[in-house]
Amino acid sequence: MSTGNNRADSAEQSIRVEIYNQTYSIRSDGDNDYILRLAEYVDRKMREIASGTLTVDSLKVAILAALHIADEFHQLQNSQAQTDAQLGLRSSECSEMLDRILKHRDVAPQQLEREQ
Repeated sequence: MSTGNNRADSAEQSIRVEIYNQTYSIRSDGDNDYILRLAEYVDRKMREIASGTLTVDSLKVAILAALHIADEFHQLQNSQAQTDAQLGLRSSECSEMLDRILKHRDVAPQQLEREQ
């Protein structure tokens, strides 16, 4: 969504979405299909939360859904950080192997196999 004031207003579009029986008009210069998918996701989460709780207060449902979405986001962030760390380690190992191979490129292959 655009927050800059220096963009032309003609580039921004307005799209109407429905979340938890409320209609919202959203102005954006982005992809409308993407915004619709986001709204559908939030609506689905709110309905899941509402069906599992006794509250009918839409604000409480929205906050619980936001907490659930934030939890999903942070779990994905942690998973991505672990994957990045593993890739970094593997990259380091590959670099060290390549350095050893290049250092010993004049050595007979049998000697190189014994060193590993």
